[in-house]
Amino acid sequence: MESTQSLLSQKSSDSGLHIQLHPLVLLTISDHITRHAARRQQGPTIGALLGQQNGREITIEHVFECPVTDDTNEAPLPVPWFEERLKQFKDVHKNPPLDLVGWWSTASPSGPEASHLPVHRQLLQDYNESALFLAFHPSQLKTDSLGAKLPLTIYESVLEGESAADGSKDMQIDGEERAMNIRFRELPYSVETGEAEMIGVDTIAKGSGTASWTEPAAQGSKKTNKNKKESSQAELTQEEEELIANLNTRLNAIRTLESRISLIKSYVSSVTESNDPANPSSPQMSHAIIRNINSLIAHLSILSPRDANAFRSEVLSQNNDVKLVSLLGQIGESVKAMSELGRKSVIVQGARQTKQARAHMEPNALPRSFEEELFRQDLMGSRA
Repeated sequence: MESTQSLLSQKSSDSGLHIQLHPLVLLTISDHITRHAARRQQGPTIGALLGQQNGREITIEHVFECPVTDDTNEAPLPVPWFEERLKQFKDVHKNPPLDLVGWWSTASPSGPEASHLPVHRQLLQDYNESALFLAFHPSQLKTDSLGAKLPLTIYESVLEGESAADGSKDMQIDGEERAMNIRFRELPYSVETGEAEMIGVDTIAKGSGTASWTEPAAQGSKKTNKNKKESSQAELTQEEEELIANLNTRLNAIRTLESRISLIKSYVSSVTESNDPANPSSPQMSHAIIRNINSLIAHLSILSPRDANAFRSEVLSQNNDVKLVSLLGQIGESVKAMSELGRKSVIVQGARQTKQARAHMEPNALPRSFEEELFRQDLMGSRA
C-alpha cells in the first residue's frame, strides 16, 4: 500500500485551473459528516461534486452523498444507483447545465490516502477524466479556527512516473514501459457566493447559535417488552429521516416568516393607533421603516393586486372560459352517445321488422319464390 506522502506530487500545479466553491457545497458536506457521526455509521463518507467548467474556471455548486459497496478494489460506487442519481440532478439543474466535476471525502491534512484511489480511478475511467478531489479535514475543526482557513483542500490528479526511493531518477531501459501512478496536486480556490446563498448562510449562522444536540435516550427499565417491540418496529429509514428533516426545515421557515409578519403588523398598529408626539413613551413613527414595509408589500402584487376589481373580473372570465370548454366537451360526448344510440336503435328495429315479416309469410311462399328464381335463370340462359 502506498504511503500518504507518495500520493502527493512534488511539483506544484501548472494547469492554471481555478476553483470557485459555493457555500451550499460546504453546508451539505458538513451535514453529511454530522449525520454520519450522529448515526454512528461505519465506512467512508463520500459524495459527488456537480458544477460547470468554463475554460480554466471550474465551479463546484452542488453535492450529493454516495453509498459505497463492499467491492473497494474494482468499483466502489454502485454504478446503476450512481448513474440514476446523477441523471436526476442533471435533469433538475439544466439552466445552467451542471455536470460531474469531481468527488469529496474526509482525509487528513497531510493529503489523500491510498484508500481514496479506487473511487478516484472509477470516476476517471467512467465519468470524467479530469475529476477533482475535495478533501475535507474534520480534525482541523476541533481547535478554535475562527477566521482561519477553511478545513479543506482541493486537488487535481496527474499521472507521474515512479522515481527511486532516494529521489534520483532511474534510467529507463529501451522497450520497457515506465509505470505511471496517480498523484495529486493542490489547486487554488475561492468562495463564490450568490445572493440567495448569502441569505441562506446568514439564516443558518443566526440559527446555529440556538442549536443543540440531544443524546438519544438509552433503553431504560421503565419500558416494557411491548413498548420495546413497538419502538423497534417504528425505526425510520435514512430516506424517511431526511424527509422529516426537510419538512422540519420548511416548518421552521414558515414559523419564522409568520413571526416576522406578526412583528410588522404589531409595529404598524402601534404607530398608527397610539402615535402621540407629546407622549415620549408612545412609539414614534420611523419613515424609513414605513418605506421598507411599503416596498415589501409592493413586491407582493401577485398576492394582493392593486386593481382588485379588474383582477377579480379577469379571474372570473378565465373561470368561465375553462368551464365553457369543459361544457362543450361534455355536449360533444353526449351528441356522440345519442348518435350511437340511434344507430343501434335502427339496427334493432330493422331486425324486428324482418322477423315479423317472415312470421306473417305463407308456408309455400318460399318454395314459390325459389321456383320463380329458377325459371328466371333458365329464361336468361335460353336467351343467351
